[in-house]
Amino acid sequence: MDVDLGIGFDNPLGTALIVVGLLVCSAFFSSSETGLTAASKALLHHLERIGNRRARIASRLRENQNRLLGGLMIGNNLVNILASSLTTSVLVHSFGDAGVAYATVVVTVLVVIFGEVLPKTYAINYPERVALFAAPLINWVLTVLGPLVTVVDFLATTMLRLVGSGRKRNQVSAAQELRSSFDLKVKEGVLVKHERDMMGSILALGDVTIADVMVHRKAMVTLDAGRPARALVAQVLAMPHTRLPLWRDTPDNIVGVLHAKDLLRALAAVEFDADRLDLDRIMVEPWFVPDTTRLADQLTAFRQRRAHFALVVDEYGTLMGLITLEDIIEEIVGEIDDEHDKPVLGVKDQGDGSYLVDGTVTIRDLNRQFDWDLPDDEATTVAGLVIHEARMIPQAGQSFVFHGVRFEILRRQRNQITQLRLTPPPPRRGDEDDETDSSS
Repeated sequence: MDVDLGIGFDNPLGTALIVVGLLVCSAFFSSSETGLTAASKALLHHLERIGNRRARIASRLRENQNRLLGGLMIGNNLVNILASSLTTSVLVHSFGDAGVAYATVVVTVLVVIFGEVLPKTYAINYPERVALFAAPLINWVLTVLGPLVTVVDFLATTMLRLVGSGRKRNQVSAAQELRSSFDLKVKEGVLVKHERDMMGSILALGDVTIADVMVHRKAMVTLDAGRPARALVAQVLAMPHTRLPLWRDTPDNIVGVLHAKDLLRALAAVEFDADRLDLDRIMVEPWFVPDTTRLADQLTAFRQRRAHFALVVDEYGTLMGLITLEDIIEEIVGEIDDEHDKPVLGVKDQGDGSYLVDGTVTIRDLNRQFDWDLPDDEATTVAGLVIHEARMIPQAGQSFVFHGVRFEILRRQRNQITQLRLTPPPPRRGDEDDETDSSS
């Protein structure tokens, strides 16, 4: 019994319909390849968690991309070659040898436009929609073509090994991948710079140490525990801080920490007679932490101890400074000023492309504010960076150019650089255009 499939030289309409069907299959394979590889892994994971079966299949397919791409390429090439063969046969029968040229042109145009460009363009614009639609069908195709896909994958792997190549991907840390993603989102206008900086700072908490963000001992406000209680009360009331270290004999000998609220409660208990206060009973034991502690670990320690304040020491036990919970939060969200904070001059725009910068301003703050890339591995402050790079303590008036930025020393107090003028290189034309576009 003969079965007429509608394929033949005497039935060009049936053959044309089959070719159209093969082009639809080609478009399906092409769009599926783009959709499944471009779909957001995070979004698919979210849909999978809420019970979306198609998302679960798509995620499973993406886990073995070699098998997925191999199956898609085999399926796509099979339908393309079959469509080309059928078209060529019909046109050769109708036009003779010239039919080969006609078939080449016709099939190329049809496959490129309807089998590649249009479906892939749609899939790149709606990758998750395409991935969810195609996942069950592609899963079935891979099951059918499984043995062939396995053979092709084995042959490809063997040939790559013979030429000394492999299938190893460049290993990029999750933090680096997220930072790059944040940068792209800023360029696309999805995120603003401040949001990117906040998320980048969260990722950096495991890399930054306390020494990078602590209040240095020279900037600490401390109290002499040997002074009369009435004088200490007056000092505490005049300070903008609520927690103050107490020292005895020498400023390095911290014996306790005085909290302003505890002091007020104690004053109320003695009817505000400061001479009756016993500071040893009010102050709490100081908490010392090493300066090499990572901010992520210190944040965890603050939460576990329900504390907001710690004193920082080096490996020899020497007092280096202090760290507060607010310092770590500011490392994430930026400077937090309240009604008791005193304004501190740090960076001032001169209007000519240069900036007046205090020597105590940290390199991390400069990089975050201006999108610079000054290294902060060997120094924490801008003054420390100049001393490290110059290998000396410069005099006022000296200038240096490090990492594309000009550093001019304006003031020096003893061995400390107190003020500098920083002049970055002028922005490139492309950068100016980007800034104009983002601000418009």
